[in-house]
Amino acid sequence: MPTLEHNGSTFEVDEDGFLLKGDDFNKDWVDYVKGVEGIGEMTDEHQKVIDALQEYYKKNGIAPMVRILSKTTGFPLKRIYELFPSGPGKGACKMAGLPKPTGCV
Repeated sequence: MPTLEHNGSTFEVDEDGFLLKGDDFNKDWVDYVKGVEGIGEMTDEHQKVIDALQEYYKKNGIAPMVRILSKTTGFPLKRIYELFPSGPGKGACKMAGLPKPTGCV
């Protein structure tokens, strides 16, 4: 499997750049994805989305549908796309250290 290095941390990723081991999630991973996604500064809103994704995944073993993510965070879908330009599946789930969601293109 491919590996990425960032700030001294090494990450095993799949062919689409999603973490293979959720236990590897850390601030260096967030910093790496932030750069790839073109996100200038992490905000409390970014963190709220990441936390919601991780909590849902821990409980259910899958990423939430976008409607559920929007309802859980209280952010309209438009705002989630503003926070994560490549979308909730690709950008937000990747940053949260989740596997690539089913149906994610």
